[in-house]
Amino acid sequence: MSLLEEIKRSNACLKERTKLRPRIAIVLGTGLGSFADKINVVDTIPYNEIPGFKTSTVQGHSGKLLFGTLDGIEVMAMQGRLHYYEGYTMQEITFPVRVMKEFGIKVLMVSNAAGGLNPDYIPGDIMIIKDHINLFPEHPLHGPNIEELGVRFPDMSNAYDKKLIALSDEINQRLSLNLKKGVYVGTQGPTFETLSEYRYFRIIGGDSCGMSTVPEVIVANHAGLSVFGVSVISNVGVDANLSNVTHEEVQQNTLLAQDKLAVLFTEMVKACHKIV
Repeated sequence: MSLLEEIKRSNACLKERTKLRPRIAIVLGTGLGSFADKINVVDTIPYNEIPGFKTSTVQGHSGKLLFGTLDGIEVMAMQGRLHYYEGYTMQEITFPVRVMKEFGIKVLMVSNAAGGLNPDYIPGDIMIIKDHINLFPEHPLHGPNIEELGVRFPDMSNAYDKKLIALSDEINQRLSLNLKKGVYVGTQGPTFETLSEYRYFRIIGGDSCGMSTVPEVIVANHAGLSVFGVSVISNVGVDANLSNVTHEEVQQNTLLAQDKLAVLFTEMVKACHKIV
């Protein structure tokens, strides 16, 4: 079965399983799945019941597609994502984004737990992603281009939609959320970074780093979706005396940002709903 056929089959499955037709989708990263509690969930579909979807193998990623409302606005939410380090191909990782486009999604909001590179950051900070640096060893658009899905050479100068970032600036100012703004460095993982790698990522312009998001954002731009992204800073790697980093610590530190993230995403959904 071709990729296009698989996308259409998956889309047909979703439309049979839910009557909702949201225009906004949210991807919840490591430790951020509890944001789903803020959504009035109408339909829950495990990834293993959707044609073409793979199942997440990482703790903190439950692997469910949720359909519901957030402050009365219909949304789709991925409670957990797939990662390159799990052994999946780039096409498998980004397949859900392709299906979202086919389903009718216009705005993709992505989140991740990330290591902090900027010395001004502390665990629990939320960083609006204004751009990224792609250090993955494989590109999600590698191979023959399917014109029905997007152009051969997509522009990435507005990868994180500037209009959506401006909306977050207004929300930040109005609600005094103390949001940061910076550049996300995407790497393959699954090892956490060495101190030298932290320093290198900072030198090349990074403010946070992690093992996700970039492939999805590239494909979302290829598909013509508007993207808004945030990093929740789970640890800061700028101290020569940095203690050992664990996945459990990352999950725990993301809890520091849960309430603020819920406010931000709810306000962003309300703002985006007016323009899509």
